[in-house]
Amino acid sequence: MDRTQISQQTSTAVSLRGELTHEAPLPRALHRAAFSGPLQWTLEGRGWSLLRPSLDFAVLCTAVALSLGGTRAVLHVGSGRAPLLALPPLVLALFFLRGLYRTRMRTLVLDGVLPGLGAVSVAAMAVALLGRLLNGQMPPQSDWLRAWLFALLGVGCGRVLLASAQRWARSRRLGGKPVLILGAGMVGAQVARRLESHPEYGLAPVGFLDEQPLSLAQVGGRDVPVLGTIEDLDETIARTAVKNLIVAFSAVTDERVSRLIQRCQELGVEVSVVPRMFDTINDRVGYDTVGGLPLLSFAAIDPKGLQFAVKHALDRILALLSLIVFSPVIACVTLAVRLSSPGPALFTQRRVGRDGKVFDFYKFRSMRVAAGQQGEDDISALDFLLAGDIAPGGVEGEDRRTAVGRFLRRTSLDELPQLFNVLRGDMSLIGPRPERPEFVELFRQDIIRYGDRHRVKSGITGWAQVHGLRGQTSLAERVEWDNYYITHWSLALDLKILAMTLVALSRNAT
Repeated sequence: MDRTQISQQTSTAVSLRGELTHEAPLPRALHRAAFSGPLQWTLEGRGWSLLRPSLDFAVLCTAVALSLGGTRAVLHVGSGRAPLLALPPLVLALFFLRGLYRTRMRTLVLDGVLPGLGAVSVAAMAVALLGRLLNGQMPPQSDWLRAWLFALLGVGCGRVLLASAQRWARSRRLGGKPVLILGAGMVGAQVARRLESHPEYGLAPVGFLDEQPLSLAQVGGRDVPVLGTIEDLDETIARTAVKNLIVAFSAVTDERVSRLIQRCQELGVEVSVVPRMFDTINDRVGYDTVGGLPLLSFAAIDPKGLQFAVKHALDRILALLSLIVFSPVIACVTLAVRLSSPGPALFTQRRVGRDGKVFDFYKFRSMRVAAGQQGEDDISALDFLLAGDIAPGGVEGEDRRTAVGRFLRRTSLDELPQLFNVLRGDMSLIGPRPERPEFVELFRQDIIRYGDRHRVKSGITGWAQVHGLRGQTSLAERVEWDNYYITHWSLALDLKILAMTLVALSRNAT
């Protein structure tokens, strides 16, 4: 290559960088996220790190004061009850040790229930032991139990209040942090779209850095621009004031990415990385080293192993108990459906479950039976093929719902007959929602990893559903959430989904 060609290529690269960095307009996300003021400082900045322990300490002190009988009793506390005053600092110390004040993208109250309960309980036992060591006896049992109970209630309510306030601010774009994404390919574009559509994560994408960005058609569109290449990192950070960077897949070599991460650390920018093979990684990843080389070991879930056998046994026991408890409700709903319009009370449809097994799926009928219709669905697989990334569900075709049917769907009471599916072993309480055979054949060809959903039994509710992916929503996202559930499955995750389902049902019923 002669000097003329080298000069031409250099000029082209400089021109490209100039176009990307100086002519690309800053997106609205930047103007929404680069906030200042007391609300942003309190819910997203350093104030958030101070607010949580401060509120916990305040409610813990209040709990101790209430257990002792008021402020005056605290000021004149006797030696037998004095160890209770150690409860607030002990709880705070345990919270710090258990990582409950660690900054997370998304604050979920349920994730802190068990660690919080454990920390408060251990602190209460430590107070009892302290009383035994200092005074030869525990603090009065009634005071000790009241302090433990009030501390649990106070900490729980305080954390719900803070999480709700942060979620409210983020949902209205009043809080959040601007984030830069390295890699404008498929994964980078997906990360940007996910953050844009879910402001509760608290990160607002402002742009990409990439030397060879894919076209908009290849990545399915990008809502924020490519602001430059990896060489423009310092200038872009200064221009956008970002404090977070996400490393997605790009054509940049690993060596240069490592240098970029080091440079971000020098600039005080927090770096997150989307790992290779991310769809096979779960929270059971083990970390080891061979010399100075890190090794990650993957622990796979066996859907036909002992743990899932226990899950399915519990499913049937809980389904039987639920049928007994809700039998009056089931009888009333059956009568209401029969009286609302001519036709059977139950709607039966063929669905695909674990390992591709087809079974009869039950629901309460919520629509009028139309002439020539075999069920409640008026739409074909071809219609959804033409509709794009939209899952079937909800009202398909003509809206023939009865007044009773509208109520049943809003409250999800139409799903109660699926307890019989669980009792028969066709379904589980928790799992991916089952689909019709014709859709399964269609989606298996077009949606990546769609068939992986059938590794486990279908469920009445699932990880995708409690995150709002019900009815006619993104099919690709639903498949992603379903496979996440299977990869990360545990009984604790099932309990979390059941709790989130109950919360969602209560919201829908009001």
